Amino acid sequence: MTATVTPCTEFLLQLRGANEGPQSLADLSPPPALRLLVLAPHPDDFDEVAVTMKHFFESAADITLAVLTGGASGVLDSFVTPATDARKIEVRETEQTNALSFFGLPPDHVVFLRLPVSDDGELRLGPDARDALAALFDGLAPDIVILPHGDDTNAGHRRTFVTFRQMAATARKHVLGLYQRDPKTISIRIDAYLPFDESESQWKRQMLRFHRSQQERNLEQRGSGLDDRILELNARTAAELQIDDSYAEGFQVELFQPRRGR
Repeated sequence: MTATVTPCTEFLLQLRGANEGPQSLADLSPPPALRLLVLAPHPDDFDEVAVTMKHFFESAADITLAVLTGGASGVLDSFVTPATDARKIEVRETEQTNALSFFGLPPDHVVFLRLPVSDDGELRLGPDARDALAALFDGLAPDIVILPHGDDTNAGHRRTFVTFRQMAATARKHVLGLYQRDPKTISIRIDAYLPFDESESQWKRQMLRFHRSQQERNLEQRGSGLDDRILELNARTAAELQIDDSYAEGFQVELFQPRRGR
């Protein structure tokens, strides 16, 4: 029996195209009513690929952002008063909300899950997290899921990646995973990318700067702001791809076939 062509499989066929090598998302037309889920282990992971998200958003994709943890461990004690986890989470969620207001994503398309974290401050993969993510995934039935790549030094990125792949492997429909390149990514194969120019980089820089707690932490600990760190990665990706544009957000692609009924 011939498999039904879903928005996900239609998009994948476009993505693969007739040529080998990485494909530019800017050259493709996302199908109508595409359901897209962003699994962000921390507030600001959405913003790291903001130009790609803008491309899908302007193509009328139905985007849902799930921020999995409050990201309290990423806030310096000196940045907030009182320096409690509750206050740090409040700050980071406010930063994300303000950035998304700038972007234009409606508030009802965002959910802050505040899932439990381990002693390292990152997502803990216990029953609570698995059940919450499974309910979200099953309820939305996304065509595409965007999340950080699993080959990464950050435990939250790794755990989110593992959980998504487990859910997608048992889904009853095609699901396309787009694994984003992050500054902490160790190794990735770039299958797809979204190129952008200096003007778009300034728009993205403005969005990233809503995350003041992360801007300050990066300046103190790394000597450069979050905005510079992300855009330097995008510039390196574009250079490695040898494209004309100055910047690119890069992704590895994985297609999950629907689980067959018994």
